[in-house]
Amino acid sequence: MKAGVIIFPGSNCDRDAITALHTLTGEAPVAIWHKDTNWPTGLDLVVVPGGFSYGDYLRCGAMAGNSPIIPHLKSFAESGGHILGICNGFQILTETGLLPGALLRNASLNFVCRNQTLKVSNNTSVFTAGYGSTSEISIPVAHHDGNYFADDETLDRLEGEGRVAFRYVGNPNGSMRDIAGILSENGRVLGMMPHPERAIGGHEGGSDGRAMFKSIMGALVTS
Repeated sequence: MKAGVIIFPGSNCDRDAITALHTLTGEAPVAIWHKDTNWPTGLDLVVVPGGFSYGDYLRCGAMAGNSPIIPHLKSFAESGGHILGICNGFQILTETGLLPGALLRNASLNFVCRNQTLKVSNNTSVFTAGYGSTSEISIPVAHHDGNYFADDETLDRLEGEGRVAFRYVGNPNGSMRDIAGILSENGRVLGMMPHPERAIGGHEGGSDGRAMFKSIMGALVTS
């Protein structure tokens, strides 16, 4: 499996994503700078990492959503590529229209940083199949703008189509219907606020993120 990680000015979880992918696949992912004009060939998965792209000025992810690399990311998605957007990466995916909805300021107006219990709402996607019958997992969160919002029609469609991947158990930010992560229509794009790359069984104190990366590897290596 060949993976890439997009890096924006202000990204601070790109190294976590690179470390997780390298540790679990045995191959270092390609680092893709936001101004690159040559998209790497042969990619199976692209991670849009967390952080504070462009300092989170204007709206979180909005400026990154207009970076030179974004048309290439959209083309990758349109051609059937797999994309994982984490935290700020989730914000970027909504700002670019690759996923519906928006991420607003936490309802408490406070930054939230802690291990968070999640319910696995869909365990049949490329990203979540590794959880099998596991109903709850613990994944770290660290965000100030993780309050997922969409209109009722969009929320009903996401739920009706089985596109809610994760829900919070004990909502930390006010997200509508406790949504912590959603899938695209074709199931190949996942955006989530929690950080699975920070829970792969190293020094972080948890390993529930490991199954996600193993699930992706299993699906893409055999596809």
